[in-house]
Amino acid sequence: MDKSLYLVLSSEYRKDLLPLDIAERAINGGIKVLQMREKNLKHKDATALAREYSLLCKRHNVTFIVNDDPQLCVDAGANGLHLGQEDVKNITLAKAREIIGKDRIIGLSTHSLEEFRIANESGVDYIAFGPLFETKTKSYSIGLGDIDKVVKEAKKPVVFIGGINVGNIDDILSLGGRNIAVIREIMCAGDIKARAKMLNAKMQERFKRAVGIAKGGLGG
Repeated sequence: MDKSLYLVLSSEYRKDLLPLDIAERAINGGIKVLQMREKNLKHKDATALAREYSLLCKRHNVTFIVNDDPQLCVDAGANGLHLGQEDVKNITLAKAREIIGKDRIIGLSTHSLEEFRIANESGVDYIAFGPLFETKTKSYSIGLGDIDKVVKEAKKPVVFIGGINVGNIDDILSLGGRNIAVIREIMCAGDIKARAKMLNAKMQERFKRAVGIAKGGLGG
């Protein structure tokens, strides 16, 4: 996972489109990682939906992540599992790894520099860091002050999340962020594909600019 636009898809945010339609439009717009987060579905329904997401993502070479549930991750044939801080109080990372196997990836949410540093030394494969900005679902935000430390210290991919949109994405990218996760910014857009393309274009332009600056510096 590197230079990836990551969509957390929860159908509660969008009732006028089927979840698979949202996913396909976002994939066509350039997302590289799709996380299914459905906390209110029965296991049978969640499994059926996750299997459809898994097939869709495989067709488009997109990484498919299941939230919270290691067994659902396995049953759906997902690429990986994402856990929150509350989840790892109920199931250890070692147990989650035992269930999903060594070939799938595990991501972990962190909400402070201290939590990030603990995750950075753990067996997870990537770390989510946020919420950076205020969101409608979180009662707090952690701001941008620690991004430079996170980028400098990271031993594994970091996905920045929380209230990121086309207006503020450059703030994270300019501090060295390479993976960006969004929820509502894509899901609630009038044109899902176009919004994903816009975010992806901003990311790729920033990365190209960084490469150009590095080459210029070496050349000088």
